Amino acid sequence: QVQLVESGGGLVQPGGALRLSCAASGRTFSNTVVGWFRQGPGKEREFVGSIRWTSWSGASTYYAESVKGRFTLSRDNTKNTVSMQMNSLSADDTAVYYCAARLLTLLNYRDDYDRPDEYHYWGQGTQVTVSS
Repeated sequence: QVQLVESGGGLVQPGGALRLSCAASGRTFSNTVVGWFRQGPGKEREFVGSIRWTSWSGASTYYAESVKGRFTLSRDNTKNTVSMQMNSLSADDTAVYYCAARLLTLLNYRDDYDRPDEYHYWGQGTQVTVSS
């Protein structure tokens, strides 16, 4: 079993920045996609971005249009962590942010998994509030 823990959330003013981290423990995978989702008040959980790595290729990222150019995902495999740098934040970014992971195989290694039910392991979330 894999355990995921998000950190780095908090209160930030519009236009500000935050860096979220997702730390993995327990079983880890060589071929994995880690996705970030968020759920704002009264909204459904939505895809934010993902980062994929396999033993046969380097890392690749995929972002929702709403955050493309503002959010950046990265991986530190020595620490089993995935980070998401969030810049130019607005009130629309206020949400609980979750990281999630799924195992990839040679037959299934897309980099555009964007549905919650496509991910097998989930963290408990971290709150991001953007307000003046």
